[in-house]
Amino acid sequence: MAARRGSTANSFLAAPNVDTPKGHMSNKKTPGGDSDVAAIRRRLSVAGGETSLDGGIERLSVAEEEGAVSGTDGRCAVTEYSGLSKKGHAPYNPRKKNQDSLIMADHEATNSLVLCVLDGHGEAGDGVSQWFKKELAKEMFNHPSWVSDPKKATKDAILKVEQQILRNSRVDTEFSGTTLSMAIIRGNTIIGVNIGDSRVTIGKLGPEGKIVAEEFTHDHKPDTPAEKKRIVNAGGRVFAVEYDDGIDGPPRVWLGHMDVPGLAMSRSLGDAVAHTAGVISEPEFFERELDPATDRLILVATDGLWEFMDNDVCVGMAVEASEPRISVDALVREANQRWMREEQVIDDTTVITAHLFGYHGGHA
Repeated sequence: MAARRGSTANSFLAAPNVDTPKGHMSNKKTPGGDSDVAAIRRRLSVAGGETSLDGGIERLSVAEEEGAVSGTDGRCAVTEYSGLSKKGHAPYNPRKKNQDSLIMADHEATNSLVLCVLDGHGEAGDGVSQWFKKELAKEMFNHPSWVSDPKKATKDAILKVEQQILRNSRVDTEFSGTTLSMAIIRGNTIIGVNIGDSRVTIGKLGPEGKIVAEEFTHDHKPDTPAEKKRIVNAGGRVFAVEYDDGIDGPPRVWLGHMDVPGLAMSRSLGDAVAHTAGVISEPEFFERELDPATDRLILVATDGLWEFMDNDVCVGMAVEASEPRISVDALVREANQRWMREEQVIDDTTVITAHLFGYHGGHA
């Protein structure tokens, strides 16, 4: 059964759904013995068909070891994080791959952490998202403006990697591409970067003492007025397909003279044909300071999570977990169950949870 009812499981209406190996990665910044000595270790283990990457960074002060993390000294506000990417299920495509990818990269020299999810679509969507996973953080960190202007460095790196994949003859990007949603945490500053309909959400202490959700980045949907205006001005069309049962699918982008490609987002990377109809790869940036008194966690996820779960539900589940690893497992499992109830298919789902300022979950 094909995805419908507003679902964007198939970002292209007519393109087969494909993907990459599922991966589960986590990184816990754990306090070590000498508070002034920075020691980094990485451990790679493979079990049960999932790739698991665990690491500890022993560079925290005694105060931080006791949980009194202020973050005011320029160190990254994130103290623990974990990410999980899981292949979806499509009964009409038994050879389906996981088209999602995730990036979790720590830049020691600038006390920066990059948390990024990519949601590939189209026949070569896995190749596009995997290329960004392989190249993007390296290009960002090597950019001459990375230290002084991370937004410029990130934008330039994204567009450079996109050009690489567009010129790669082994990956057909005519009808394939990826979204990108990223959180860059440097000291107490968070920068959100978004292209498409993946998302960054922050869990923070609300006025009544409960942790509530703040949608930090905003999805790029074709029917958003500014996005639709750009598409129409470029000669494209925006409309939803009505299914046999009368239920409309999500608004999609089409060429002016032909009913292709049917892209369910207004910005993406790759997607050469859609880009002739007003779809762009321009990243949108968001920035604010993280507050140790109120901000508790960050969620970065593809729309496999957000399709049937809103920000408040996701943050509410995340705060119940004592560790990010437990949080991502629970969120992906719940998202998969909701997909099966609603659509009888499951979209690829990728979730990263990051705890801030020594937060340990389960409390405000």
